[in-house]
Amino acid sequence: MPAAVMRMGMTTITTMHDTSLLQLMWLASPALPIGGFSYSEGLEAAVESARVTTELEAAAWLLDQLELSLARGDLAVLAQAIPAWRATDASRIAALNTWVLQTRESSELRAQTEQMGRSLLEWLRNHTTATPSQIGLLAELQPTYPLAFALAASATGAPVRECLLAYAFGWAENMVQAAIKSVPLGQSAGQRILSALSAAIPAAIDHALLLPDHARQAFSPMLAILSAQHEVQYSRLFRS
Repeated sequence: MPAAVMRMGMTTITTMHDTSLLQLMWLASPALPIGGFSYSEGLEAAVESARVTTELEAAAWLLDQLELSLARGDLAVLAQAIPAWRATDASRIAALNTWVLQTRESSELRAQTEQMGRSLLEWLRNHTTATPSQIGLLAELQPTYPLAFALAASATGAPVRECLLAYAFGWAENMVQAAIKSVPLGQSAGQRILSALSAAIPAAIDHALLLPDHARQAFSPMLAILSAQHEVQYSRLFRS
């Protein structure tokens, strides 16, 4: 094969990978207009109840949430939803979306996934990321954020593991910002927490990728209790 053809092929592959990576970074960015910055997922209630008052406690709380909640729930759903979108498996997509809706343990947590799902659906309508038929299928559901993200990520062509990395890091950035505002903490403390979460994310994703349907779960009792208490919390910064 001529060297010029080989270089052209390698350039094409590199460009496709770069495009996929940039699209994942875009989806993971807190600047994506879907409202993720407005939620603390119960962390603000943990601060109010004095369970989280320091940098170390905030880091421990978020690491527990990553490993006990996100890895066993949303990330495991994503690992199955992305291939389902790529295969246009409508029944599988609907079943996973229903699971997310049914396993949210408080009205705030359910409202969050519904609002962010709807917002990402509207974002998809205004981009060429997904096909009209895919967008129509998502719109027929009561779209949750994991299923909407799975659709957006599936269209990048990136490997499933990289898609999960983007989702988890986007979650981590939002949660660290919530900790900085609510504990409160300084920016350096926030960066240390984000570093700890980044180090733990790959193992959490490896766990999620191996989970079959019967092992997937959403069971975080204290998180659910604090989320329910947050609904009637007198003074608050966040919607959850």
